[in-house]
Amino acid sequence: MNKELVVVIDFGGQYNQLVARRVRECNVYCEIYSYKTDINKIKEMKPKGIILTGGPNSCYEEGAPSYTNELFELGIPVLGLCYGAQLMMHQLGGKVEKAPVREYGKIEVKVNTSSPLFKKIPESTICWMSHNDYISKTAPGFEVVATTADCPVAAAENSDKKLYAIQFHPEVLHTIKGKEILSNYVYNVCGCSGDWTMDSFVEQQIKAIREKVGNGKVLCALSGGVDSSVAAVLLSKAIGKQLTCVFVDHGLLRKNEGDEVEAVFGSDGLYDLNFVRVNAAERYFAKLAGVTEPEKKRKLIGEEFIRVFEEEAKKIGAVDFLVQGTIYPDVVESGLGGESAVIKSHHNVGGLPDYVDFKEIIEPLRDLFKDEVRKVGLELGIPDYLVYRQPFPGPGLGIRIIGEVTPEKVRIVQDADAIYREEIDKAVKAWRGGAYQVEYEDEEKDVSDKNVIHGDDEFPSWMPNQYFAALTNMRSVGVMGDERTYDYAVALRAVKTIDFMTAESAQIPWQVLQTVMNRIINEVKGVNRVFYDLTSKPPGTIEFE
Repeated sequence: MNKELVVVIDFGGQYNQLVARRVRECNVYCEIYSYKTDINKIKEMKPKGIILTGGPNSCYEEGAPSYTNELFELGIPVLGLCYGAQLMMHQLGGKVEKAPVREYGKIEVKVNTSSPLFKKIPESTICWMSHNDYISKTAPGFEVVATTADCPVAAAENSDKKLYAIQFHPEVLHTIKGKEILSNYVYNVCGCSGDWTMDSFVEQQIKAIREKVGNGKVLCALSGGVDSSVAAVLLSKAIGKQLTCVFVDHGLLRKNEGDEVEAVFGSDGLYDLNFVRVNAAERYFAKLAGVTEPEKKRKLIGEEFIRVFEEEAKKIGAVDFLVQGTIYPDVVESGLGGESAVIKSHHNVGGLPDYVDFKEIIEPLRDLFKDEVRKVGLELGIPDYLVYRQPFPGPGLGIRIIGEVTPEKVRIVQDADAIYREEIDKAVKAWRGGAYQVEYEDEEKDVSDKNVIHGDDEFPSWMPNQYFAALTNMRSVGVMGDERTYDYAVALRAVKTIDFMTAESAQIPWQVLQTVMNRIINEVKGVNRVFYDLTSKPPGTIEFE
């Protein structure tokens, strides 16, 4: 696509995806690249702006990540955030050293509103700080444009060279005017027009797909989740009956989910698709027998996923392309973008086998974040209840079961998860009738300024964006009916998030959790304990494996 571009150069910061997503919220396309990316590649992309992310290192230490000074001489506006700001100062002749007072959390910042970064920003605002080092001396040509009580250089700029350094994190929600600051950068500094919209994306993707496919046959990996569903409908709009959608029921889906997917996409469903359902549960269970290591499980599920599709392709005849619902966080978290460590291999990215028997894999959503995928779905006319369906990992319950995956464990987690989701639905209905209201001590903890799962605001503040039951590998002694038991513990997960890059544990009302616990222990054979996971992301991930 021919579009404006802002490049994020990643120095290993935990918020790298969040930076890119916030820029895209300003209708400006943004991609993440490692600090090891050659400067010539950056120049070839002709970005309108460049953002340097935070990172865990001290820029003045030997071996710390850095970048060529040529970057600052290109005439392209550069914005350094946290580590990126310190690196800019350090390399251009300023001084960075250990801060006498470490700043972490919400800090009051005084800004100079004459700076293009802080146009229409209050002179005093709350920002999110997270740093041990600080800029003790600005580089020549820079003017200080923001300060805090303990940080003499909270922001600095060299307007002649279009270089800007911010010590805090405008990308996180705790920075009250963060989105406005980034918008000021892309519009006031970089001169972007904002041509990244989902209606234009759909139009251009349909055109690109038609040109790529020609008269070829296409096989779509349809899981029934949001990503693959949007990919399937997008391909259907582009090439019609040249597309065959194959749904592999690997036995690791939520309760009754296989039948629900078929009801939507099958012959009597909402779309005129060539739809094939493959019931492969036994095949998957055989492959996973005895396997406990999370990455190995993901790899096995990913490889079997491809092999099933190759077999179905042979039944259909010569198939040229395979379509997958890969999205941008999959790419980054699999270590294929940016500089962050590999968090997990996604079955449709890092989990693919080396040899795939198709001419090419088409990934029409590969450049999109989850909220952008949902917007595309709405543009395509997909019903809200499908667009705002809860995310479900490609490896399914295989990564919501700690340790070996067996049919019995799948049955346990399916039943527990169904109860959990049912009781959350009941609680929301009760809340609408006046029950289950929770007061936060700090209302800013409720980050759901839009409900990216449910699609509207008619939900209580405690409502999680994603919630599910997982099966731990822990068994413990209990007592039921005056008899000793030695059964499994189920863990309940519920998070509040907008972007799925960061997340907080949801404050579900205690009485709801009590009801869920009682029902699971009484109705799900093999369970005698229920835990609630309070871990945020980071340091945890949303899924368990």
